Amino acid sequence: MSQHILLVEDEVAIADNLAYALATDGFTPKHLSLGQAALDLLQTPDHQISLVVLDVGLPDINGFEVCRRLRQTSNLPVIFLTARSDEVDRIVGLEIGADDYVTKPFSPRELVARVRAVLRRQLAPVSNSKEVPERFELREEEARILYYGHLLILTRYEYLLLKTLIERPGQLFSRAQLMDKVWTHAANTMDRTVDTHVKSLRAKLKAINDKDDPIETHRGMGYSIAVA
Repeated sequence: MSQHILLVEDEVAIADNLAYALATDGFTPKHLSLGQAALDLLQTPDHQISLVVLDVGLPDINGFEVCRRLRQTSNLPVIFLTARSDEVDRIVGLEIGADDYVTKPFSPRELVARVRAVLRRQLAPVSNSKEVPERFELREEEARILYYGHLLILTRYEYLLLKTLIERPGQLFSRAQLMDKVWTHAANTMDRTVDTHVKSLRAKLKAINDKDDPIETHRGMGYSIAVA
């Protein structure tokens, strides 16, 4: 069954291109130009929308405000679409509950790939047992992680990043998700900070076992920890 994607975008040309790309990839797009119209639709119990692509610069209601109102009643996935490249705007978008953030100009195929990634994460089963891969040992009460029996000397953010990954082995986390979970109070954090910390973690893991690289890179999408 085709998943319905709501495009909330006031630029018709952009909306048409995105709708075509989504339809070509098997989705059913629906386009609205106003934030209030989107909120009205999403408040109906039978809307069938699986994900919202939400422009920040709407003519009636700011996209951030639309997301804030939506989050009061729904956890529906939201990807922000905006001409703004300011890092503060990106952080604000993530803090109010966005699942991803795409800055114009962009490729429609990139947007479709991000839509698929977010939906895949939504559908993935979530384990509450926090069973970490066997090569790791998480001592949460001590804020320590062991790798093949060796204590890792980690910074605060390295620890939080690795903890997030190993608690959900096999689950793909986008950079936006990792920023949201790990750098909660770091207002000036940028996307490349995630990549830098992954690189430093890999070096520390390799120093203990250079035959194993448990952090998997999903090009253009994010990171995960190998199950075994």
